[in-house]
Amino acid sequence: MTMYTVDVYSGSSDDIIRDPHAEGVIVKATQGMTYVNPKCNHQWDLAGSLGKKRGLYHYAGGGNPVSEAQFFINNIKNYVGQGILILDWEAYQNSAWGNANWARQFVDEVHRLTNVWPIIYVQESVLWQVANCANDCGVWVAKYASMTWYSWTLPQMNVSAGAFKVLTGWQYTGGDMDRSIWYLDEAGWDRLANPNGTKAKIKVPAPATQPAPKPQGEAAWTDSIGDTWHSESGTFTSNTAINLRWGAKTNSSVIGTLPAGSVVRYDAWSLHNGFVWVRQPRANGQYGYLATGEASNGKRTSYWGAFK
Repeated sequence: MTMYTVDVYSGSSDDIIRDPHAEGVIVKATQGMTYVNPKCNHQWDLAGSLGKKRGLYHYAGGGNPVSEAQFFINNIKNYVGQGILILDWEAYQNSAWGNANWARQFVDEVHRLTNVWPIIYVQESVLWQVANCANDCGVWVAKYASMTWYSWTLPQMNVSAGAFKVLTGWQYTGGDMDRSIWYLDEAGWDRLANPNGTKAKIKVPAPATQPAPKPQGEAAWTDSIGDTWHSESGTFTSNTAINLRWGAKTNSSVIGTLPAGSVVRYDAWSLHNGFVWVRQPRANGQYGYLATGEASNGKRTSYWGAFK
């Protein structure tokens, strides 16, 4: 048996949820440790009113995986047992991309809190990054024939499940909408959502420590990966091209390369791993991070621009 689904986020039209081909709807719930989809409850309720199977996903931000799992479950605890749970593992806005242990820690914490193993969404080419979850979790693989495959018809192509051996789901379009086929029936969906068949007993954790906002009244704080940040509002004007990243590490995903003369407003700075970093507030509670020069022994040793 198979089922067809769509997945949605805050920018998705309700028409996608109403599409008669979709037997299930998977809703973005949270991202990182600060973002909650403002339309999550509406999209969840609409899908339920249409009699569709449902799921909820967390988009990995690359912070502390245990804290992100707790943030996810704290925000969807009333829905646990009613829909499948999913970890969305992608490169964009994920500072832990390439870390083959991050997903394992996340799914272990979700299971500890809910007794449910989440499905892992990942592109086929990086299945290796989540391979150590294969004994417990299902896998939902993204692989498209093209970005203009605007059809519910499956393209003829091979899709690997890697260490997972079998596909739980396959997302095969991502242009006009995200369409997927799942290799299970409605009863199988329900078993993934609620393996014990009983009302979920959630061990609600204490609110996770947020790495982004500084504590009120404090000039400095330590984030979830041990780096010390100092509150300071100002601007930095670069004198060379510099990468703006989703994390304050040189291996964090790049948002974009800023040309010389770029002006970046920042609200905090940190000296770690040989660089001077500043933090740029962005939309939806997100932050960008910019290396502004080199540091040694806790002191700035070079500047790649000017501060105001």
